[in-house]
Amino acid sequence: LIKPLVGQPYPMISHGKGVYLYDQNGNKYFDGSSGAITAGIGHGVKEIADVIKKQAEEIAFVYRSQFTSEPAEKLAKKLSDLSVGDLNWSFFVNSGTEANETAMKIAIQHFQERGIQGKHKILSRWMSYHGITMGALSMSGHPLRRQRFVSILEDYPTIPAPYCFRCPVQKVYPTCQLACATELERSIERIGAEHIAAFIAEPIIGAAGGAVVPPKEYYKVIKDICSHHDILFIADEVMTGLGRTGAWFAMEHWGVEPDIMTLGKGLGAGYTPMAATIVSDRVMEPILRGSRSVMSGHTLSANPLSAATALAVIEYMEKHNLPEKTAEKGEYLIKGLQKVQQQSTIIADVRGKGLLIGVELQPFTKASELISVAAKNGLLLYQAVSGQAGKE
Repeated sequence: LIKPLVGQPYPMISHGKGVYLYDQNGNKYFDGSSGAITAGIGHGVKEIADVIKKQAEEIAFVYRSQFTSEPAEKLAKKLSDLSVGDLNWSFFVNSGTEANETAMKIAIQHFQERGIQGKHKILSRWMSYHGITMGALSMSGHPLRRQRFVSILEDYPTIPAPYCFRCPVQKVYPTCQLACATELERSIERIGAEHIAAFIAEPIIGAAGGAVVPPKEYYKVIKDICSHHDILFIADEVMTGLGRTGAWFAMEHWGVEPDIMTLGKGLGAGYTPMAATIVSDRVMEPILRGSRSVMSGHTLSANPLSAATALAVIEYMEKHNLPEKTAEKGEYLIKGLQKVQQQSTIIADVRGKGLLIGVELQPFTKASELISVAAKNGLLLYQAVSGQAGKE
């Protein structure tokens, strides 16, 4: 087995229950990060296991070119109902990376079906992460992950992140007049709007920054710039979606509707590999008038087992009011961590929304060592690595 670090010993998992994981040596761990911000409803939920068993006994897989399935149709309808605006069309895949690549393809195809052939670039931000395949990595402004493949990646990251704590353009909010957002306008002018299909961003920066929340006006400025230049706005909600930030989707916090939205992680909640690209009526309209086929797909896309599982996850969240509870518990936890910060010499910043919370350490502190010590003491955390100047 090729592990994340070959030759490194990893504990052997035994089982999980609720927020706890247990290895085969009897050690108990508090899963403080839901794995990779994934297991949002906890481990070992019987209602989900029962649905998986029932669906597996009925039909686990059909090829999407031959059949549709009731679970997939119901899940698409549920996501349409939960989403704001006219985000009514779902394309199901198996990972957030695939969802973002599908979003990229749909954005380009949207313009092709309108008879516009030159719009094929996807702009993005530095200090971002959208996936590890070549297309998704091209959109990712993560130097550490890009460096090995930089010669064959597209130069899609073009603007700085809305990272007020350590502003990349050395300004101070609000006197900065959102220079990090208006930089998009300058990038479009430099590259040419006629070449750009979409701009993609994580509503709250995750793996590349650790729960970096933008100023409240940021996304309105971004969306207005995109709309003015006939450029689609893709919200990468792979980490933030499905209740993690205290709302079903993080873009709800700012009242801005994306043209395309991607989901992953929390959609399957660790019970199944499941992700989605959700597309607005406006974006789909020329495709429906034209080829009627999105040029993407994978063997296991929209399989009934994963769709039924994801639907059960959402219904469980609705039944237990988890987005609302996440907002309440997140506020409580952030306040508690800020109190700890006041007494600490190593905590530089505490930030986030809901239960997507980042604790940034002082530059002299090595986060990887702290996380290792925490794990040895039964607390599992998730490290966000910017890859900028070698910083953790």
